[in-house]
Amino acid sequence: MSDMDAVAITAGLVRFDTINPPGNERPCLDWVAGLLEPAGFRIEWQELGPDRANLIATLPATGSATRAPLVLSGHVDTVPLGQAEWRVPTHEGLIRDGRIWGRGTSDMKSGVAACIRAALDMAALPARAADLRLILSAGEETGCDGVLALADAPALLGEAGAMIVAEPTDNRPLLGHKGALWMHLHHRGVTAHGSMPERGDNAIFKACATVATLRDFDFGIDPHPVMGPPTLNIGTLHAGMNTNSVPDLATIGIDIRSVEGQSNADILAAVAAAIGPDAEIETLTDMAAVLTPEDDPWIAETRALCAEITGASAGRETAMYFTDASVLKTAFGHPPTLIMGPGPMAMAHQTDEYCETTLIEDCTRAYAEVARRYLA
Repeated sequence: MSDMDAVAITAGLVRFDTINPPGNERPCLDWVAGLLEPAGFRIEWQELGPDRANLIATLPATGSATRAPLVLSGHVDTVPLGQAEWRVPTHEGLIRDGRIWGRGTSDMKSGVAACIRAALDMAALPARAADLRLILSAGEETGCDGVLALADAPALLGEAGAMIVAEPTDNRPLLGHKGALWMHLHHRGVTAHGSMPERGDNAIFKACATVATLRDFDFGIDPHPVMGPPTLNIGTLHAGMNTNSVPDLATIGIDIRSVEGQSNADILAAVAAAIGPDAEIETLTDMAAVLTPEDDPWIAETRALCAEITGASAGRETAMYFTDASVLKTAFGHPPTLIMGPGPMAMAHQTDEYCETTLIEDCTRAYAEVARRYLA
């Protein structure tokens, strides 16, 4: 099986249903371990629950390592299928019309497959001056649960001298991504009969006042030269049990995307100050922004090399979404980190998800050359 190309490995990964929840990533990662272990990789597991685990696979240096490991990272859980009917099989790994189809082909089993294939190629090198480590995680789609557990196990996590996170970027080598701060704002009132609203305290009115306040929320900073401005979106509003009662609870869901230089803790404090005492804040997700300066030597060399091999642009860009890099980069002590994978960004989480096979092949060649130079 170690002779499988990256497209075939993608198909193999897609055939495992790892929709999260519940995840069930362990059987998929067991299959991956069966590819890596015979090639000389040391396999370590972090158990997360029934049929759930993180896989850490290390290809050791052939002698004394002269630098910290190169880390290739990806997750194998996927999002649910959605309500729309699919026109292609969801978990067969169908290859047709120059594309591989199915849930996870873009986000991000194609990227994981490219990491695996490139790593297997490195096992054939006669000399390696550093370890190569694969961190394949569970639970990313529900808030980076897998790598958060791994960050709490530093002996298992180890070190990193540089890192590639293989999220979908259409093979564009990105410098990082925005952070994420998600929260629920709970507004409490007093219920009463709908014909006597003066006897109650309507929680919806309080929530509407919060919405009006946050609609024009001022972060107080200029747009970041690479990431652009931070953003705030009000995504949900839930209130009331029935039409003829005064609602005593109204909850709105807030999605803030932060930029380098901002502290999510400071943003949270600013939101609390703006909305006042009428809302209780429940933090759901707190992920820092990720950015490596474009003049970092490894980043500069790697982005130029990847652009040359894949033909993708290497502009001053970051992703809008967040990734496991939010956790791993901090846990590793902030090594230079590249966000790059073959998946089309526009197809992530979509019905009839796909990835072009040529993107997977090009990405694999780029990863392999980056790893070859690093391990030399």
